[in-house]
Amino acid sequence: MIRIVLLVIWLLLSAWLVIWTGEGLFGVNQRESILPFSGEDTLGGPIIIGVAWGVILTFGGTLSGFGRRTKVRGEAEIGVGRIVELSRTGLTVNDAPQYDVFIRVTPRAGDEFIGGLRMLVEPDDLASLQVGQPIPVRYSVSDQDTVELADITDPMVREAMLQWRIERGLIDPRQVKARTSGTQVPASVLEVRPTGRRLEGQSELALKVLMAPEGAATWEVDTMVFVYPEAISRFQVGAPIWAFYRREDPHTVAVTIEKEAGR
Repeated sequence: MIRIVLLVIWLLLSAWLVIWTGEGLFGVNQRESILPFSGEDTLGGPIIIGVAWGVILTFGGTLSGFGRRTKVRGEAEIGVGRIVELSRTGLTVNDAPQYDVFIRVTPRAGDEFIGGLRMLVEPDDLASLQVGQPIPVRYSVSDQDTVELADITDPMVREAMLQWRIERGLIDPRQVKARTSGTQVPASVLEVRPTGRRLEGQSELALKVLMAPEGAATWEVDTMVFVYPEAISRFQVGAPIWAFYRREDPHTVAVTIEKEAGR
């Protein structure tokens, strides 16, 4: 609503300035005007209106969000993005600064693109929005200029992220059945080493894992996992993780950092 009001006011001021300029250039009697607030020989009215016009043009987008949508419209899909730029707009609401966040999105199909969103960020949450940070996003199929953050706790988002990893080759094809339909159990890292392979900004690790299902015997397996560089520390020796396996093939295992709800 605020953006509509500001837009209407700005358009009215623009029309006033255009007419005033036209009268000054082409008017026969410069002392008469059809405009309100134009006065006789004073420039006070035009100056005030011109300043107001410039202020709305300069800061209207910041104050109202005009010029940058914050909601994705039309058919939306889920993809993975990495923050490429983070800048403050100058607006603060309840001690929460507003930021323009630009994200390089890797869609499930097609080329990468950069979209943006404008959001208020609590000071305590700023650490999770750093340049290079991977985040799940929603984007419009028809208009990729605007994106929005996706809730990773949403089962649909988790499923879309999993399918994205499978399609991008970030999960070994031999592990897909275990990852999508296997049993989830606690596990611990026994050995870890990098393989040197990189894909989609992630590094591949070779792991030896101790599988530890509750109430059953433990066993060791070798597996591979692609992880973002900032998550490598979560796979150090002794680190607790979660693993998926199928009972008919207990030595084919896929691993994750956090427990997946509903599995």
